[in-house]
Amino acid sequence: MEYSKEFKQALSEFSPAEKDKLIFRLLKKDKLLSKKLYFELIDPETTDDKRNMMEEIIRERVSEISKYVGNQKYFLVLIRKLSAEITEHVKITTDKFGDVYLNLFLVNKVLEHNEKLGRQRFDAVYKLYIYLINKIIKALIQIKKLDEDYWMEFDELLENLNEKIDNNIYLSKLCVNNSFDFNWLKCENIPDHLDLIIKDIKSQGFLR
Repeated sequence: MEYSKEFKQALSEFSPAEKDKLIFRLLKKDKLLSKKLYFELIDPETTDDKRNMMEEIIRERVSEISKYVGNQKYFLVLIRKLSAEITEHVKITTDKFGDVYLNLFLVNKVLEHNEKLGRQRFDAVYKLYIYLINKIIKALIQIKKLDEDYWMEFDELLENLNEKIDNNIYLSKLCVNNSFDFNWLKCENIPDHLDLIIKDIKSQGFLR
């Protein structure tokens, strides 16, 4: 929404007390904005601190919810909720590196339970695996927009991911069937226009 000069002028004429009152009213209605301002203005924790904390939350939470692997519908709901927490972290801190790192870390942690996942029927894990593949692809597209100095850290995560996918028969076959190229799991091999490649793949009805 664009604001007219007249509207901006009217707001600027508010007294300090009126502005404070308006700000607090808005913050009560927007918890995310409240958290973002708190982080930017007075939070003693840095972006790195917040990312490390989120990494520990992912590690602990995935371990806890792995007991629900047998209930795939509920398991996926819990993974999505955890993913939403990563999204909130990114919106509060504008942590672009963390957006990629934490999501790849999440996928890696989920696939640490390949043994449990391997006992499930293919139709039961299909939605989870498609969700994970799309999450990996999104991270790969984002990597190309970040500085190459980060690639070494991402390559370590991607190498671990490649091994876990290779050890998961259903997931590896699903990747192949949906035109996912395993060569992409190395930063230097990610195509410059991967987003367009994926758009074309999805237009053919894949990755859904």
